[in-house]
Amino acid sequence: MLFGYEWDTTHGELAFALSILPILLRGLVVTIEASILGFFVAMVIGLVLAVLKGAPSRFVSWPATFVTEFIRDTPLLVQLFFLYYVLPDYGIVLPAFMTGALALGIQYSAYTSEVYRAGIDAVPHGQHEASKALDLPPHRSFTHIILPQAIPRIIPALGNYLVSIMKDVPVLSVVTVLEMLNVAKIIGDQTFDYLVPLSMVGGIYLLLTILASALVRYVDINLPKRGIPLR
Repeated sequence: MLFGYEWDTTHGELAFALSILPILLRGLVVTIEASILGFFVAMVIGLVLAVLKGAPSRFVSWPATFVTEFIRDTPLLVQLFFLYYVLPDYGIVLPAFMTGALALGIQYSAYTSEVYRAGIDAVPHGQHEASKALDLPPHRSFTHIILPQAIPRIIPALGNYLVSIMKDVPVLSVVTVLEMLNVAKIIGDQTFDYLVPLSMVGGIYLLLTILASALVRYVDINLPKRGIPLR
């Protein structure tokens, strides 16, 4: 029994699969929530790192570059264990789910920062010069001229990282997060039948990533290529 559900192991594989489907869907909700939250954190921190790395002062850009490289060159599992087991020693205690989503976001922020940087660099230099000619403050030029033109260029790359985050969510099972794969493993441990739950998880992940990829393509096609003014 898990989440208050019981499964049927006496009437064949189909009955077993149908009986565990509601439990796996509960795990699917956790998987989706962790993916969305982790992706949001990655987008926010990645943008901050990209801006800092592009700063004209080396005292700002070099530390940001070092932080990015450090995050990218250390395993996600190490970062997850650090957040979950080390931070409580300093009085910072987070729920397992929040810790896992934060670890995913921090890990992928190093990659999204490079995506942002590439998108910003792809904006024609004349746009920068035009904003200076209009005497726009640097922050307004960035938020109203540069960033709205950079975002449409990086949607496909950001979408790839969204799919990657989804596929990395099972790592959170090591800190007791009951995401979909961990639920399937528990069912297998209790029933000694791993084929059905793991096959179902694989199929659900396939469907989930296909839908996410289709959504990214839709956004990429329909998002105005000249940018969206940020007000």
